[in-house]
Amino acid sequence: MRKWINRSFRWYYQQRYRRIQRFNRHPHETQRELWKQLIEAGRHTEWGMIYDYRSLRQPEDYAKQVPLQNYEELKPYIERMMLGEKDVLWNGTIKWFSKSSGTTSSKSKYIPVSRQNLYQCHIRGTWDTMTLLYHNRPDARQFECKSMIMGGSLASYHPYPKTMVGDVSAIMIHNMPFVGRPFFSPDLETALLSDWEVKLEKLARAGAAEPNIVSIGGVPTWTVVLMRRILEITGKDNMLEVWPNFQAYIHGGVSFRPYRDQFRQFFPNDSISYQEIYNATEGYFAVQDDFSRDDMLLLLDNGIYYEFLPMEASDQKEPKAIPLWEVQPGKQYALVISTNAGLWRYTPGDTVMFTSTYPYRIRVTGRTKHFVNAFGEEVVVENTDKALAETCELLNATVTDYTVAPVYFKGNGRGSHEWLIEFSHPPADLNAFSQLLDANLQKINSDYEAKRHKDIALECLQIKVLPKGTFHNWLRSKGKIGGQHKVPRLANHREHVEEILEFLGE
Repeated sequence: MRKWINRSFRWYYQQRYRRIQRFNRHPHETQRELWKQLIEAGRHTEWGMIYDYRSLRQPEDYAKQVPLQNYEELKPYIERMMLGEKDVLWNGTIKWFSKSSGTTSSKSKYIPVSRQNLYQCHIRGTWDTMTLLYHNRPDARQFECKSMIMGGSLASYHPYPKTMVGDVSAIMIHNMPFVGRPFFSPDLETALLSDWEVKLEKLARAGAAEPNIVSIGGVPTWTVVLMRRILEITGKDNMLEVWPNFQAYIHGGVSFRPYRDQFRQFFPNDSISYQEIYNATEGYFAVQDDFSRDDMLLLLDNGIYYEFLPMEASDQKEPKAIPLWEVQPGKQYALVISTNAGLWRYTPGDTVMFTSTYPYRIRVTGRTKHFVNAFGEEVVVENTDKALAETCELLNATVTDYTVAPVYFKGNGRGSHEWLIEFSHPPADLNAFSQLLDANLQKINSDYEAKRHKDIALECLQIKVLPKGTFHNWLRSKGKIGGQHKVPRLANHREHVEEILEFLGE
């Protein structure tokens, strides 16, 4: 019976793949049409009246008439929506709000998830992910076996209990189509538990007792913790001894590069597929469509109209974002989105680089606020992830997590970068590891190389090895366990580093 069901889904995904091919062939037309739909939907909202959406005829008019927005600028509108007001940023009232880490002035951000955004963006993005998984793997068995889900939690908004807030993953799990529920583990009650450590233990015991798991999805940081616990419970050497039918890991949230070696140890089989997705709190933006590549296909008909802010323009008083049809491969852009939940020309803070424009494929390169540029070196997360992965491969080391911060000039001394690294398998020679990591970073980033030339501006990077479990315990102490919480990779300040060192009592 399950084999027949899986064959039926495989046929369905073949039909869905034609839709993806259509927007790949007609990307600009797709985006222009979607823009019209969004403007039409927003005309009768308070926001649409303020910016006179009725007068807009072309995306070019929109870019001139509506300024770029960050969370702090939209926050007063969102807070009113959370209290039940309708027709503010989007039509009607919105029940769901996804929660993510906040800005410097907001502990948390609450992003509206309209019914259209839920079903025509986030859940559609999940169907697209499965479509592309089955396209890459004709032997996929997601609807013959079971998949494990690692989600967040939901809660009523205290000032207005009809409003529900939580991780976007929890909102999606709660609204999972009934047709998919029999093929997922654990049960929804467990998947939505608010106590992450209780949930992690239940997930681990459910995973240890279910040999028919064929795939799992989640942020690598927490998936590693789950896998380790399952191996502790079962006493097995690797996850294929627990899940012999396993085929695919679907990941997102952070770069997979630092975790690849750990997953090779969990799943010592070259037939395992690793599929990257870009499902942010604000929308389901992209998914890896070709498993032989390291980039993702931009989803152009998922309720998101895209613009891109060239990084060299980001500090301007009135920065100009460009539409999709003006982007160039190889350049860094800050993402600007307009969504079917009422985020208008919103800057979520992510930076991307196009690797292809036919079709449009991207790599996430970091965050607009996650970089180190204390000395003009302009180091971004993509640089450090790549340098670390190359160093680990050459020196047979495995990293669990890391964070980087500048070490500022003191007296006549020079600056440098301090890396706090937690190893699951440390290198035999830490000094050699530091030297090679520094050399690899220079090879990848010419600005860093220039500052390191003859130690004129920067000295060789410094590494402090943290005890196992440090990052996990530090996040737990901050109440940031599970869900989409993750260790900040880079910062242009020392607040995170000093806080972690203080946490260790140093």
